[in-house]
Amino acid sequence: MKALITGATSGIGQSFAANLSKKGWALILTGRNEEKLKEMKNSLGGSVEIIAADLAKREDVFRVYEFCRDKNVDMLINNAGYGLFGKFDETDLDDEVNMINVNITALHILTKLFLRDFKKNDHGTILNVASAAGFMSGPLMAAYYGSKNYVLKLSLAIYEELRRDHSNVRITVLCPGPVDTNFNNRAGVSFSVKPITADYAADYAISKALNGKFFAIPGLVVKLGTLAPRFLPQKLLAAIVYNIQKAKKTSDGKEKALK
Repeated sequence: MKALITGATSGIGQSFAANLSKKGWALILTGRNEEKLKEMKNSLGGSVEIIAADLAKREDVFRVYEFCRDKNVDMLINNAGYGLFGKFDETDLDDEVNMINVNITALHILTKLFLRDFKKNDHGTILNVASAAGFMSGPLMAAYYGSKNYVLKLSLAIYEELRRDHSNVRITVLCPGPVDTNFNNRAGVSFSVKPITADYAADYAISKALNGKFFAIPGLVVKLGTLAPRFLPQKLLAAIVYNIQKAKKTSDGKEKALK
């Protein structure tokens, strides 16, 4: 069995790689940091191939696919992604567009291309990393929440198409709450509740994916939180999320936010 993992050099991506390597999977790892990829290849052992790529660049996304297309990939893990904190009119536009390219465009392209291959073989699994943020709007992280809504809704639509086709191809979406990764540093936030570990998130998601489950939502509190959009008006929920995130300040004045 072989898996392609994007965003493999840190956080949940690194945990995905370690978890599947222990299970005997062959791996193709991609990320921007080539030196880190080389370190992972040496430390993981087994069959590991690497390709350095910046998934904010469309040409790099296609280059990753071409690198993998004849390598009999069984699982695609779309893990690469990051977030930005701040009012929508104040966040940097270039950084935000890059985030959208990674969180949405790269995931969309890889999902489509691998799904076509998987359907031809009637075999394969796609694991898309979204977030609990995908169930709601997120003032102060508007574009990030929007991107994870896209991942969740796209994945759910594909799930239904596959079900109607009686396909053996499977798709799973991981929707964690806060995870103890470099996410908060890059987003410029910290979390108000205790995050789960990246290892736990990866293990939970892989277990769900290998068992053909669509939703992978680790943690009872997060599961309950994802039910809120079913019962609260959307404008009220947006106001609640804004107040929660705005109220999260450390003693040194740094902003905090929910993932």
